[in-house]
Amino acid sequence: MPGMHETLRSIRRLLAYATIAVGLVGLPSLATAQVVVVANGSPITELDIQQRLKLIATSTKKPTTRQEAINELIDDRLKIAKAKVYGLEVTESEIDEAFANMARRQNITVDQFTQVLEKNGIVPGTIKARIKAEITWNQLVRGKYQSTLQIGENDIATAMRARNENDNPTAGYIYTLYPITIIAARGSPEAILEEKRRQSDELRNRFSNCNTGLALARGMRDVAVREPINRSSGDLAPALRDLLGGMQVGQLTTPEITAQGLQMFALCGKKESNAESPLKRELREQIYSQRFEAEGKKFLDEIRKQAMIEYK
Repeated sequence: MPGMHETLRSIRRLLAYATIAVGLVGLPSLATAQVVVVANGSPITELDIQQRLKLIATSTKKPTTRQEAINELIDDRLKIAKAKVYGLEVTESEIDEAFANMARRQNITVDQFTQVLEKNGIVPGTIKARIKAEITWNQLVRGKYQSTLQIGENDIATAMRARNENDNPTAGYIYTLYPITIIAARGSPEAILEEKRRQSDELRNRFSNCNTGLALARGMRDVAVREPINRSSGDLAPALRDLLGGMQVGQLTTPEITAQGLQMFALCGKKESNAESPLKRELREQIYSQRFEAEGKKFLDEIRKQAMIEYK
């Protein structure tokens, strides 16, 4: 669904903050808990501002003013407060899962990611607060403007004509994938991980088809083969879509480090489908994103006009 893609897109934007794991210097001084701004009763401290300044500067690599950081924090407070009026509140488990995804994208564990943040003077709660605001806002805007955000076939056709695309785009595919994980305990030393990589290379070299390959994997020590999943090419990230598009049925993808170990996918089925091609999915998400951004901006402007913002 486009709404889910918008949420994932917001989380992917937040993943840029995870780049603080490389080349980040410590904070020049410890900010105090002095309250600087109160937005609808929610205090924003000097520490909040200094942490947000560091996150913005690291993720965008562009100069950021103190007021820009304050404005972003105010917006976050107002978004969360407004969502509570509508009975919406993000759970801690949702926030923790998004935080864990950041670590996985960097091929490190949650504990390692937390240690890197703390070592460089960044409180993990700073990123989690930002995650909470983003997820909350996505839920709120999707709920309030549900009808406006619906994308019909006429919208897709109009977008295709505007781009001079063929009315019969390249067909998409439905892939059948078996997740295969070579289990490695969280925080395993590099020597263990290297051994697991050699094990994954051996499996990939011997994996010639799904009938014998899956049986081989199931018989290996510390290897888990999960139930198959079906994914449309239109639902996949471009990199994974290109990867699977160039693979033959019966092959394994390259391994990626996850919280459970090294994960690969066995491509065991590939069926052509015109239901939602990658091109149509791309246009659908593009239109949805544009509408979401426009409605969200208008809604936030209204909230700001009604807000009580007091500078101390």
